[in-house]
Amino acid sequence: MQPSVTFFGPLDTILGSPTVGGALLIEYIIFGVVIVNFLTRQLAHRSHVKQYKNDGADAISRHPAHTFSNIALVVLSFFYMTLHHHGGMVLSVLVLGAVITDFFEFESRKVEARRDIPLERPKGAIVAALVVFMYAGYQSLFWLIKGPWSAIV
Repeated sequence: MQPSVTFFGPLDTILGSPTVGGALLIEYIIFGVVIVNFLTRQLAHRSHVKQYKNDGADAISRHPAHTFSNIALVVLSFFYMTLHHHGGMVLSVLVLGAVITDFFEFESRKVEARRDIPLERPKGAIVAALVVFMYAGYQSLFWLIKGPWSAIV
């Protein structure tokens, strides 16, 4: 689906061009950033545990790579909304929910550290990121199951 109005000119043309299976290039990029976000989430959790063990509760800080991947997801999902309005709106809401959940999970880790209890994994943020992963996968990889899906539905 090509946009009728381009907000970002050549960027819309490049990232909004259909690729294999008809998915837009931006959909694959978002799917890749979601996977990177999982990796940075794991890296951030390891960093928080190490900071807590070595320097105490006050040393826990946000991991820059995870913060960058969250910001990239928000920006890319907003950009996707300019190309594919319905899918972009759904994805943006899911991504914002995951980022807000991630914010509160970080604060929970700080509270756990101050109370001297073991740091748990960010379960809520992982579930929210899984929902984003499933929807981004649906948007970018639906062409893989389109034939059987159309035969059933």
